[in-house]
Amino acid sequence: MHIGVIGATGTIGSRVVTEALERGHQVRAFSRDAKQAQREERRDNITWASVDVLDEKSIAGILPGLDVLISGYQPGNAAQDFAETVRRSIADPTVYGTAARALLKALESHPRTRLIVIGGAGSLEIAPGVVRADSDELLHAALDQLGLPREYAAAVRGHRDALQVLRASNRLWTYFSPAEEIAPGERTGRFRIGGDQPVLDAEGRSRISVEDAAVALIDEAELPRFLQRRFTIGY
Repeated sequence: MHIGVIGATGTIGSRVVTEALERGHQVRAFSRDAKQAQREERRDNITWASVDVLDEKSIAGILPGLDVLISGYQPGNAAQDFAETVRRSIADPTVYGTAARALLKALESHPRTRLIVIGGAGSLEIAPGVVRADSDELLHAALDQLGLPREYAAAVRGHRDALQVLRASNRLWTYFSPAEEIAPGERTGRFRIGGDQPVLDAEGRSRISVEDAAVALIDEAELPRFLQRRFTIGY
């Protein structure tokens, strides 16, 4: 397959690129620093380019030939400067919805290209009808536990709003909510899949490694199970 990855140098995006290449796919990697990445790239079957994910015309220009476009867009590069990404996400949480609208608009000219958006976990239902992103109390408690500033609640809600943008669309979209706890770790290939509720382990934790998130994303790219739906994973 021909798979595009926006945010290809990011924490999740870089693992998605590696997972796709190791399975024999052709990857078109998109990043703000694409020229530098291209100079350093030593792997086969990958090309690098720049794209403005907030500009529908820029996105439309990269779509020809792609089977799937996976967007791991973040304002900033969390893999290189997590604090900057947090600051920029708080400063303008509307960018997630803006990116979703631009992606969907670009896909109008390429309706057969599938879109997978890597979003957030705050919009998952932690109980029937209960979503952390809708409650200051629940959201602040979760952010405290994760060591994030409470102001980051605005970014969590920005991700939730982007999901609503996608849900109003008839394009071939999929939204991926990672587990609530996600960090670099081991690629096990063993996890469970859920829909709108977090997948909890025996200790009641929603957790996954970045590497296994990449496995799940390329699984979905290869064999779509969640067209026009959201999914999540966990151990």
